[in-house]
Amino acid sequence: MDHTKRDRHNAESVVEGDINLTPARSQWLQNEVSEETKELLEKDAKYFMHQSMSTPCLDVLQNCEGSHIESVSGKKYLDFHGNNVHQIGFSHPKLVARLTEQLQNLTFSTRRYANATAVQFAEKLTFHTPKNLNRILLTPNGSSAIGIALKLARAITGKHKVISFWDSFHGASLDAISVGGEAVFQEHMGPLMPGVERIPPPITYRGIFEGNEEKALEYLEYVLEKDSQIGAFLAETIRNTDVQIPSKKFWKAARELCTKHGVLLILDEIPIAFGRTGTMFAYELFDIEPDILCLGKGLGGGIIPQAAIVTREEYNKFGHISLGHYTHEKSPLGSMAGLTLLEILEEENILQKVKEDEEFMRKALYKMHRKYSLIGDVRGVGLLWGIELVTDRKTKEKATAEAEEIMYECLKQGLSFKVSKGNVLQLSPPLTITREELEKAFEILNCAFLKTNAIA
Repeated sequence: MDHTKRDRHNAESVVEGDINLTPARSQWLQNEVSEETKELLEKDAKYFMHQSMSTPCLDVLQNCEGSHIESVSGKKYLDFHGNNVHQIGFSHPKLVARLTEQLQNLTFSTRRYANATAVQFAEKLTFHTPKNLNRILLTPNGSSAIGIALKLARAITGKHKVISFWDSFHGASLDAISVGGEAVFQEHMGPLMPGVERIPPPITYRGIFEGNEEKALEYLEYVLEKDSQIGAFLAETIRNTDVQIPSKKFWKAARELCTKHGVLLILDEIPIAFGRTGTMFAYELFDIEPDILCLGKGLGGGIIPQAAIVTREEYNKFGHISLGHYTHEKSPLGSMAGLTLLEILEEENILQKVKEDEEFMRKALYKMHRKYSLIGDVRGVGLLWGIELVTDRKTKEKATAEAEEIMYECLKQGLSFKVSKGNVLQLSPPLTITREELEKAFEILNCAFLKTNAIA
């Protein structure tokens, strides 16, 4: 069976993610993987539901450690994707040891019972948030954290509507895709949760508000003034998928608008918190504070699913309703993972390291921008960067075929990353990556660009 075929071809779903529906994927599977791998991939395709951005799989993994993932054939890839869980790399020895120790003691915490590990984790997490953000709820995954935040916002404001950005991603559950703005998650899913108003995002390259954040702010203010039933503004502080970074001016003005109109600001930092931006949380870059902060992915140290919301003491007044009530809410294992992650970030001085790595990546990527005409834009912060490819810098036509060519060439040479929007190479390495590994990654990238004859 050809798993690259779809019943209905949607232009966005074809290019979103790791461009997985074109003949190049079939060629990769035919020429670049072993017979043992092909057999396992066939079984994977036989038993698991097929879905966009995940099917068919690229390879079969047997190990992950540090900055690398390793296939059953023994091939190693530097993983610049990692589903955004690898802030401290894969299989960090301290985290493995702490989880192993936890498994010998309390492995599950039944509801209505506290456990010391969860309490210590909560104390540690709120130590890193502003004093006004000191109440948390734990949950196993980011989508449910978004759900809790939406429920809490309704309870606090008495209003059911929420405003969000087009092209945003907030999770894969029905409520999360209802407030998200990516079409690939909404196809066949209607009717979605009512009460969602979406606005165009402020972006610096491409889009109707390109380079004009004032217009984006005007749009936000207009909607808030017109609709008094909006109780929350849900947004990614920095859009992770294709690395869109609003200015401090934008976020401070948006924060003021939310306060003026009695709207809660919910910031989704599920993929980008815990050092990715060189700060513990991305909102610190913009000198603002959210009313509700959603966290996840890396919070489990790349081993255990763990997420959370953090909110204000004054909102802790709904003990008569169940805002979360998830089975693994105060998981001892998840709590140990989160606690240890925070300790490792401190002990290894990861935030300072990321700031130093940011300068290295900025210089290397800007050098590539000058060298290769295929690169239309480079943007990023910390260890989160996007390279937007265009066939023409004036027209900005997306270079989707070239992005695919470069992605597969990099895979052949041992570098894995995500392709977003069809033409944006998203680079999100482990925060623990060594300088030697970063240099190796750029060596592979440059070789791939040279093979596309992209020199300016």
